[in-house]
Amino acid sequence: MSEGLIYIYCGDGKGKTTAAVGQAIRIASQSGTVFIVQFLKGKNPTELDFIRRLEPEIKLFTFEKNDEFYLELSAEEKKEAAANIRNGLNFAKKVLTTGECDCLVLDEALGLIDNEIATIADFQTLIKAKPENASLIMTGIHLPDEICMMADEVSRVVAVK
Repeated sequence: MSEGLIYIYCGDGKGKTTAAVGQAIRIASQSGTVFIVQFLKGKNPTELDFIRRLEPEIKLFTFEKNDEFYLELSAEEKKEAAANIRNGLNFAKKVLTTGECDCLVLDEALGLIDNEIATIADFQTLIKAKPENASLIMTGIHLPDEICMMADEVSRVVAVK
């Protein structure tokens, strides 16, 4: 596999996760190991079940316990979910640091900054932990300039109609 890059799919349009999973499938089809960590989406059984059918080539991890999207939770539920989500972010950093996979997808990770669960500095540290030969793919609606500058390729998904 070639040198890993940092890809970001952002914007208010639909298809960011689909693009990230497409990249993951491409890498897995070249005998790469792929981990996907999903954030802020709750435990959507339909989507998760489909992605889990791609195992063992693509491994899916979720750290949230609630079925609902993060924004639909009560304040108390958000507090508990935020702790679980931070565990997921720590897991992602460990995966990068130890080189456990060729590609790590952090789905809706950029939303962690919007929801004040993680900081830009947390993401800068995470990105710096990426081995040279591993790809990192992140999705989310808003992309801070500081993270954009660290990316190799940024695709903005915009709803036109």
